[in-house]
Amino acid sequence: MSGKGRSNDWGFPRWRSYDSSREAVTQRECDRHGCGEPGLCPAPKSPNSPDRWHFCQKHAAEYNKGWDYFEGLDKEEKAKRAKDEQRENSGYAEASHYGWTGSGDGSRSDDEMRALEVLGLEADADFAAIKKAYRAKAKLVHPDVMPGDEEAAQQFQAIQVSYEVLRQAEERREWKG
Repeated sequence: MSGKGRSNDWGFPRWRSYDSSREAVTQRECDRHGCGEPGLCPAPKSPNSPDRWHFCQKHAAEYNKGWDYFEGLDKEEKAKRAKDEQRENSGYAEASHYGWTGSGDGSRSDDEMRALEVLGLEADADFAAIKKAYRAKAKLVHPDVMPGDEEAAQQFQAIQVSYEVLRQAEERREWKG
């Protein structure tokens, strides 16, 4: 047998891709002046712009440190963009039934967090604390206690809706678990 080794094209599967070549591939350099590192990290030049800078990892981290993705947007536009981002990236989120989660660790939805805020509770409150806070707040603003007070009636309604959101979430957790 000759001194030359085997070709990468023998057998199946081929160890080299079809139509592959061995020429050097040009690589983009970092756009930061004076940096010669490969520019592998694209970064937007301005908000909502398709134009990109290409930085090395060090300069990309430096650039992104002060970046505000929601700069120049009002509250409604920020909420819409955040919702769109969540919808587009929801496939990358870990499924809730695979996680070892409990309350207060990111397992509560935005609606649940707003409901906890109405009841004056922290994110890690258990259902017994939720029920206790609901009863205490409902007694203060119940329409039988404060008849004719429109503001108290609205508060009572908000407390009821908040409790219902949290009760249904707790039932879903018990059903899954």
